[in-house]
Amino acid sequence: MIRDVRHQDVEYICRIYNEYVKHTVITFEEEVVSEEAMYARIEKIKKDYCYIVYEMDGEVVGYAYASAWRTRSAYRFCVESTVYVEKNAKGKGIGTALYQELINRLKLLNFRVIMGVIALPNEPSVRLHEKLGFYEAGYFKKVGLKFNQWIDVGYWQYDIV
Repeated sequence: MIRDVRHQDVEYICRIYNEYVKHTVITFEEEVVSEEAMYARIEKIKKDYCYIVYEMDGEVVGYAYASAWRTRSAYRFCVESTVYVEKNAKGKGIGTALYQELINRLKLLNFRVIMGVIALPNEPSVRLHEKLGFYEAGYFKKVGLKFNQWIDVGYWQYDIV
């Protein structure tokens, strides 16, 4: 079931996200995020965008949200998307379902462009974005450093209108 995020979801969201922080280059964050800090992030995002979770058997196993892509006013109709799925729940269509719902909600909020930012290489994420209609819009070589390795970043764009 997909629904809006709730305060009690923060523990699950931190558990999911911090596994990516500690063990992958998918996020460039290098320190785990506390529940208090995550709650503050969620509350800030919810004011202007949307934040949803995928609940299965009473537990959150994935989440998605949109946030500002850039802070200048002219970019106000463009958002950056984020989707994370618990590692044991991957391959079950949860990321796709979350992303489709996120896109639908962003349409209703009158956003025009969604930017997916992908640490590369990451073929599963590229496939997910392209399956949903995103196209490659930019590629930056060696712009992130995590775990002593340089990481490329790709931008995938979805045009809502």
